[in-house]
Amino acid sequence: MPDTQVKLPHWDLSNVYKGLETDDFEAGVARLDGQLTKLESLVEQHGIGRLEEPPSDVEATAGVLDEFISLLNEMLMHYGTLRAYVQSFITTDSYNKVAARRGSELEQTSVRVDRIYVRFEAWVGSLAPVLDVACEKAPVACEHKLALKDIVDESRFRMDTELEDLASELLLSGGGVMHKLQGTVTSQLKAPLERDGKTEMLPMTMIRNLAGDPDESVRKRAYDAELKAWESVREPVAFALNGVKGTAITLAKRRGFDSVLHASLETNKMDEATLDALLGSMKDSFPMFRRFFRSKAAKLGKKKLPWWDLLAPMGKIELEYTWDEASDYIVQQFGTFSDELADFARYAFDHNWIDAEPRDGKRGGAFCMGVRSVDESRILANFDGSFDRLSTLAHELGHGFHNHCQKGLPSLRRGSPMTLAETASIFCQTIVFNAALDTAPAEAQVAILDNQLVDASAVIVDIYSRFVFESEIVKRRESAELSADEFCELMLDAQRETYADGLDMDHLHPYMWLLKPHYYYGGYNFYNFPYAFGLLFGLGVYAIYLKEGAAFIPRYKELLRSTGEGKAADLAAKFGIDIRSRDFWNASLAILGKQVDRYCELDK
Repeated sequence: MPDTQVKLPHWDLSNVYKGLETDDFEAGVARLDGQLTKLESLVEQHGIGRLEEPPSDVEATAGVLDEFISLLNEMLMHYGTLRAYVQSFITTDSYNKVAARRGSELEQTSVRVDRIYVRFEAWVGSLAPVLDVACEKAPVACEHKLALKDIVDESRFRMDTELEDLASELLLSGGGVMHKLQGTVTSQLKAPLERDGKTEMLPMTMIRNLAGDPDESVRKRAYDAELKAWESVREPVAFALNGVKGTAITLAKRRGFDSVLHASLETNKMDEATLDALLGSMKDSFPMFRRFFRSKAAKLGKKKLPWWDLLAPMGKIELEYTWDEASDYIVQQFGTFSDELADFARYAFDHNWIDAEPRDGKRGGAFCMGVRSVDESRILANFDGSFDRLSTLAHELGHGFHNHCQKGLPSLRRGSPMTLAETASIFCQTIVFNAALDTAPAEAQVAILDNQLVDASAVIVDIYSRFVFESEIVKRRESAELSADEFCELMLDAQRETYADGLDMDHLHPYMWLLKPHYYYGGYNFYNFPYAFGLLFGLGVYAIYLKEGAAFIPRYKELLRSTGEGKAADLAAKFGIDIRSRDFWNASLAILGKQVDRYCELDK
C-alpha cells in the first residue's frame, strides 16, 4: 500500500467562515435570524398558508409571490451554507463539542425554516387554479414555474400547518435525533485488531477499509473484529432504527400517503410503474451477478465466497495510488470527456475541497455536499490508495460537477431527487473505469473489472436486499418494535434471498442495518432503490454519449441543471428514455452482463 496516510488532505472551508466561534460566523447566524424574521412577517401580513379558495386579486397575489420567492431563495441559500459548514466539522470529528452545539442550534432554527416553508407550500397549493395567470404577472414566479408546479403536487400530502409545525418540533427530540445517535456511535466505535504480531485499537473506518486488504487473514480478522464491535452497540442503534421507522409510519399515514414507500416515491418524483420495472429487471439480473461471485470465489481457490472476500483485491497486479497519482489520473481521464470537467476536478483537488484521511471520529463512507454561498462543493472520502477509493473519488466529484452545472440557479430550482442525483456521479465513475480497463495490461484487467462489478453488485444485489429488509421492517414496525436479534435475522433473510448461492451462506453480514446511515435519515426512507436507479440510468446516459460524442455534452449539462424541476420520467423522456419500460433497465444491465462475461473468461 502506498504511503498516503501522512499526506492526505483535510477540506478547507476558510473561504466560507473563519471558524465556529468567530465574528463572521456569528454574523451569519444573525443574518439568518433577520431573514427568517422578515419572512415570518410576510406570512403574517399576507395570510400565507392554506386558503379556503383561490384569491380574487391575482395581480396583488403575483406581487406577493415574487417578493416571497426572492426572500425565500436567499434564506434557503444562507441556511444551507451554515448547515454545510457545521456539518463539515461534525462529520469529520464527532468529538467536537462546539460543532455538536452549533448543529443543535441550527436544528432548533430548522423549526422556523420548516414553519415558513410549510405555509408557503400550502399557499402555493391553494393558488393552483390561478397559478398560470399569476406567473404571467410575476417575472420571478414565472422563472420558477416548474418548481412551483412540483410544490403544488407536494402540497397534496401535508397535514394542517399546525400539525406540520408539531411534527417538525418533535423531530428534534424524537425520530430526527436517531440519525445523530447512529452516526456518533458508529464513528466513535473502535475495535482491537491484530496485525504483524501487534494488537491495535482501530476506528471502524479503518477496520472496514481492511475489507480490501490483499491478505485474506487480515480481511478475515477485520470481518470478525467488525461483527464483534457492532454487536457491542447493537441495542442502542436498534432503538434508533425503531424510532426512525416508527416516526416515518406515523407521518406517512397522517400526510395521506398510502405507505412509507409511497412517500419515498413522491419524494423521488417517481411513480410505481417505474419502480416495478426497475425492481423486476434487478431481480432478473441476480443469476448474472451470482455467476460473478462464483467466478471470484474460483479465482481465490474457493467454492463459495464468504463476506470478507467480497472486496478482496484481484489480479496479478495490485492497483495502488498515492494521493497525487489518484488526483492526476482522475483529472486526465475527465479531460477525455470535456475540458470543463477536468478543470473542475483539478480546481477541487488544488483548493482542498476533499477531506480524504480516515481517522478516529470521522464518518465512514463518502459523500458530496454543496456550499451555496461560494457555489462550491466539499467531498468527504476515506482514501486508502486502492483503485476502489480512486473510483469513489471520481464518483463524488461527479456529484460536485452536478452542483457546478446548477451554479447561479436559485434555491427553489436547485437539487435533485435521489434517483437523478446519481446521474453525474455514475457517469464520472464510468469514465474512469472505462479508461482504466482500456489502458491496463491484461494482468490488471481482472482487478479493474472486479472493482466495477463489486460496486455494481452492491448497487443491484445488496441494494435489493436493503429494499427487502426495509419493506419488512416497515411492515412489522406498524404493530410493535423490533429487537436487535430480529433486525439481524431479517437482514440475513434479505441477503439469503438476493445473494443466494452466489455467496457462502454461513458467512454473511447481519449488521448491515446498523452501519448504513441510510436507514436513519428521518426524511429519506427507502434510501436504497434510488442508487440502483442512478447506476442504471447513468450507464444508459453514458451509452447515449458514446453514440453521440461531443454533441451530447450540452444536453447532458442541461439535464444536470434541470434535475431540481419536473418528474423523473419527463426528464428522462428528453433523452428518448422510457423509465417505465423494463427494456431500458435491461439494456443497462446488459452492459454489466458483458463485463461479467469478460471477467469470467479471464484467468481461466
